Amino acid sequence: MSRELRSVTTAFRREIKLALKRPADIWLSVGFAVLVTMLFGIALGGSPNKLAAAGPAVLFTTLLLASFLAVSRMFAEDLEDGSLDQMLISPSSLTAILYGKVLAFWCLHGLSLVLATPILALLLRLDMDQLPLLLLTCTIVTLGLNLLGLVGAALTVRLRAGAMLLALIVLPLMVPLLVFGLGAVMSASQGESGIAGLALAAAETLLLLALAPAAAALGLRITSE
Repeated sequence: MSRELRSVTTAFRREIKLALKRPADIWLSVGFAVLVTMLFGIALGGSPNKLAAAGPAVLFTTLLLASFLAVSRMFAEDLEDGSLDQMLISPSSLTAILYGKVLAFWCLHGLSLVLATPILALLLRLDMDQLPLLLLTCTIVTLGLNLLGLVGAALTVRLRAGAMLLALIVLPLMVPLLVFGLGAVMSASQGESGIAGLALAAAETLLLLALAPAAAALGLRITSE
């Protein structure tokens, strides 16, 4: 096993162990998503036709908000307990460490939102025949959102108004990914192929997977100087 891969797996295991000691953080994202979905349903009057029409947009908006809520705390505890400084001076590749961190973060937070998608779809009266496409799209979109959040959190972790700046930096960048995922689901709901939107979402996520950890590592080093 190469040194970089060992750094990735070590960071992944560490993040999983630490997060399992705080299971409430994971349930917070899921609970927030369910609550927001229910509020949207109430605002739309509970009409099945209105829910079916607006459901995909509501679902992806909910995923964006829940993902942002999670990533806003991505480095907070590392900063508080000194782990962040240890990452910066570690002989291991910081980029590799961040790969492990973001993949573990997605497994805990992003994947939990994906697993909650059937519940959200039922609340929004979505066509359950589209559930496989919906799950695949949500998997791709949540991973991309977490990668964008990694970069934003790295740039703002040491700033006093970090949460506000994180929103200004990350939310506009999350919108294209949201649009691609929504386009795939909306096209499928109209009897068309959703492959174009799905391919665009997958392409952006793969690009982020290649670039985001290195960009986040650079951001952490810049903000620590």
